[in-house]
Amino acid sequence: MNEQAVSKYDRSTFQSRGRPVFGTTLGIIILDTRFRRFNGDIGFAGSLQFPVQYAIAKGVADGAKIKSDQSSLQVFTKAIDELVAVGVDGIATSCGFLAVMQPQLQAYSPVPIATSSLLQIPLIERILPAHKRVGILTADAAALTEAHLWGAGVYSPAPVVGLPGDSTFLVNMRDGNTVIDRRTQELEVLAAVEELVSSHTDIGAILLECTNLAPYSATIEARFGLPVYDIMTLLHWFYSGLRPRRYE
Repeated sequence: MNEQAVSKYDRSTFQSRGRPVFGTTLGIIILDTRFRRFNGDIGFAGSLQFPVQYAIAKGVADGAKIKSDQSSLQVFTKAIDELVAVGVDGIATSCGFLAVMQPQLQAYSPVPIATSSLLQIPLIERILPAHKRVGILTADAAALTEAHLWGAGVYSPAPVVGLPGDSTFLVNMRDGNTVIDRRTQELEVLAAVEELVSSHTDIGAILLECTNLAPYSATIEARFGLPVYDIMTLLHWFYSGLRPRRYE
């Protein structure tokens, strides 16, 4: 049974709260990692065209191992508290596997929270042609369970392919490497997508679970001619609701 995180916030008065920082609308809870991140990665601050505020999930470096237990929840509710205290109006996280905690963190957070790019799948399914499905590329296929998909509101089976366990992509993340050959990683990602679309000819769109895969989205779309959704597409949609464009 999943642990529950009880909110301490009075939502009826929350919107009138004071704040020490204005203009930072979106907060991001980032895992406690040290590996090199590229433009397009959620942990590369220049990836987004609007200001963000980061909070670190202290001591949590491997999202694939996160469970909805009390100790894990406390790490992330503490990060939520830090971001809310600064003044953000919405929160996201830096690992797709945190979808497993979406219900608990949603119950706790006084502001909208989006834990995973997987949250986009129900919408993508509705816009694809009836005979097409969403294919998921994940960092670790063995770690992506029904609990993660259910946390994101995904209840129908979806094709899933992960990066090989000995790939430089995963080794770089596990070892916290600060010098990384981007092209080598890109080729590994393309090979994994090739496996995904070759094994499942009914794929109409690709969803990247891992936030570190987003730098390769444009290359994937150019190679395979399919729509690609990732953490960046989710964040831009999320932000557009928090701060709608003014048309005058």
